[in-house]
Amino acid sequence: MSKPKAATTTSPKPQTANISTNRIPGSVISVNDLSMEDLNSVLQMAAVLENEDPLVRSKRLAKRRVALLFYESSTRTRTSFELAAKSLGADTALISSQSSSIEKGESLKDTGITLRSLGAECIIMRHLSSGAPYLLEQSTGLPILNGGDGMHEHPSQALLDLRTMLTRLFGAAKATRVNEKTLAGVTVSIVGDIFHSRVARSNALLLPRLGARVVFCGPAPLLPDMAAEIGPGVEIDRDFDRVLDRSQVVMMLRIQAERLAGMRLDLDEYKTRYQLTEERQAAHAPKAPMLHPGPIIRGLELTAGVADNRQSAIAEQVRHGVAIRMALVLRALGAGKTAKKAAKGKRA
Repeated sequence: MSKPKAATTTSPKPQTANISTNRIPGSVISVNDLSMEDLNSVLQMAAVLENEDPLVRSKRLAKRRVALLFYESSTRTRTSFELAAKSLGADTALISSQSSSIEKGESLKDTGITLRSLGAECIIMRHLSSGAPYLLEQSTGLPILNGGDGMHEHPSQALLDLRTMLTRLFGAAKATRVNEKTLAGVTVSIVGDIFHSRVARSNALLLPRLGARVVFCGPAPLLPDMAAEIGPGVEIDRDFDRVLDRSQVVMMLRIQAERLAGMRLDLDEYKTRYQLTEERQAAHAPKAPMLHPGPIIRGLELTAGVADNRQSAIAEQVRHGVAIRMALVLRALGAGKTAKKAAKGKRA
């Protein structure tokens, strides 16, 4: 595929991300925990691991221990992380809020300390409350991989989205290295329930660092004006057709019915204005790959035809997710000795 044409607006100037320096080695709680060097390391390792002989790959983390702590329902993220860890040879333990001491009222801190005492060397976590992974990291001294916290972030999703975009736009061979100009001239539209979306936030923090323009699109109840203040390179445009005209990548988001209590949202009107149909796609974004973090709701944010056509990269995102998460788990456990020493210091 040829290099995408320049967007109609000027791409943002490269920005220096506010990279956190206080993380336990190997933790990824925000995309801002990753420097440009880290991003390249993860992308390169994902490619290596994806193509490695499974028998060789399974010896990398043989008998290392990884805990998956999920306070919120998940299919893609949980399964992807679990398969990633097992592909590297690690032993995994899944703990959900419905079948553990969490249900009996145990605090997050005590659950984390228990997992550490049982030998967990890394915790992969999803939680309903924004900021919960920071508390778990502080309490345990272990590397934490954030599988989504409240309405805060979902960093591994943004990384797999990035790998999907790079592969679709430039080819797999050029999906292993990035810099401040890699996505210059590329406009990525993110459409739907921006207000509740940690995926939108992580992508909006990551993509402009690589030169992209991110355009949020949706109705006011799901997209407050303040969303444009997330950072440089992000803007709002509520005209979906106009947004599609200027997009090199389109990301549709699910309407999260469970989060809409008290909101005045006419779903029929929403579909008229913001549903991605085959006709709308053909007229305004005939070449742009379409991404969706899932789960999709056919007939609401997009039609079945859009979900299944050649522009859809949904299945590719899932595949890229396993490779990216293998790289993140390996990175976390590679820092395991340092983290383990820190954890021991907290046990006193």
